Amino acid sequence: MNKIRVFVVDDHHMVIEGIRVLLQDDPDIEFSGHASHAASCMSFLEKNSPDIILLDFSLPDKNGAELCAEITQKYPTARVLGLSTFNQQSYIRSMLDHGAMGYVLKNATRQELSLAIKQVYSGNRYLSFEAAKMLREANQSKDHLPALTRREKEVLALISSGKTNPEIAGQLSVSVTTVDTHRKNLLAKFNVRNTAELIKIAAQNGLV
Repeated sequence: MNKIRVFVVDDHHMVIEGIRVLLQDDPDIEFSGHASHAASCMSFLEKNSPDIILLDFSLPDKNGAELCAEITQKYPTARVLGLSTFNQQSYIRSMLDHGAMGYVLKNATRQELSLAIKQVYSGNRYLSFEAAKMLREANQSKDHLPALTRREKEVLALISSGKTNPEIAGQLSVSVTTVDTHRKNLLAKFNVRNTAELIKIAAQNGLV
């Protein structure tokens, strides 16, 4: 069969070189190049047609989920395999929801990376063990999540984006006191002590 052409999108040279070394001895796979930005990735795809795109979630000019959606819309035959150091449910789900056919962590072995590429090339989904475990646990825990009002969900999203209480108040056209009350209610509902813990548990459960 023809070799599976793999293109890597990552802004760390050591990661790119590591992947190239991992794949170089596989007779079924061909390393066809790399890009370190979303823009250079799209430029490459205008003239080339790799079979698999190993796509990092964190890029300098665009996040991987957004780029994944753009790639799959413009080049429907290209298959994207998410690549990241992040194993949080929100990152995994975001990549899959935007068109990725799999998700592999950067600590993957040579064997796992090769298997993931071949599975996705064959039209199957592939999740690394840690990613699959995180999604299962997130799905199981959703039954135990507190019920949030529409306004609490809005405040939670803005808190997670780094907004201060005055900024949130201005955006939602409410008082700072009201925002502070919502923040305290969220801490109580999730049984956490501070905003950092609130954001972490919200991200783990795909709420932000």
